[in-house]
Amino acid sequence: QAQLVESGGGLVQAGGSLRLSCAGSGRTFSSYAVGWFRQAPGKEREFVAAFMWSGGSTYYANSVKGRFTIFRATAKNTVYLQMNSLKPEDTAVYYCAAGAQAPTSRYGQYDYWGQGTQVTVSS
Repeated sequence: QAQLVESGGGLVQAGGSLRLSCAGSGRTFSSYAVGWFRQAPGKEREFVAAFMWSGGSTYYANSVKGRFTIFRATAKNTVYLQMNSLKPEDTAVYYCAAGAQAPTSRYGQYDYWGQGTQVTVSS
């Protein structure tokens, strides 16, 4: 079925920016919710942002509102996460996800995942 290919991430200083991307299939993205999650060492997987690929409301975790933006390039079947004003507490492995019936924060509802990209924010 659908396979997600994620790229981006790296080491950045506090206050800097990064853009993550995740390429999927048109069949998957056109029918389901797409989102981003992250997981820091010793912590549970955390919801970041999500939306329906076909359109609709976009949802963000309170911790990233005003700093992160999720958006799509429909023709390229790619979803992005633009991360601005990065903080050390944003350090985590970031994953894209797809296949949920709604843009839920419950990670168990997503069927497909990217491989994960390490984002490290230094002080």
